[in-house]
Amino acid sequence: MKTLLDFLPILLFFIGYKMFDIYVGTGVLMVATVLQMAVIYKLDGKLSTLHKITLAMILAFGALTLALHDERFIKWKPTVLYLAMALGLAIALWGARKNFLKLLLGSQLDLPDPVWMNLNKIWIFYCVFMAFINAYVAANFSTDDWVNFKIWGYVFPLAFIIGQGLYISPHLKADDLKPEEPKP
Repeated sequence: MKTLLDFLPILLFFIGYKMFDIYVGTGVLMVATVLQMAVIYKLDGKLSTLHKITLAMILAFGALTLALHDERFIKWKPTVLYLAMALGLAIALWGARKNFLKLLLGSQLDLPDPVWMNLNKIWIFYCVFMAFINAYVAANFSTDDWVNFKIWGYVFPLAFIIGQGLYISPHLKADDLKPEEPKP
């Protein structure tokens, strides 16, 4: 359910783009993301920092795209978001000596500190990779190609999630593998 919820705004953006144009697709993305965040808030009672940043960036870059009638803003939003995430993780890790991933997920996963350190570094590399690949496609290909990349490029996050799962699975304790109790 959550995976579908995460994928829904980009799918609706794709449909809006294919049926109309980038501007309708952008408007649909903005509305779908607001609705997505409302559902997440209703289910979890809060929004994560990443959700808040993503929502703010989609609304800001989407508004610029629509107001200035310039598709470059929405095309470059993923690059800016990924670079901001990489920079935030790197500054927290090497500047403040804090592992942001562990702070976010440590209550859900009990992993050894070296595994948390490696995960943080892997996330930094992944975010930089995704920023550069989006920038390359946005700068060198048509809008139609970029939109298709946004849909079919989901192979990268899926591969990343699977690889991350394979990496941490040997380090999980039996308690981490139990399903969460439903909230009353």
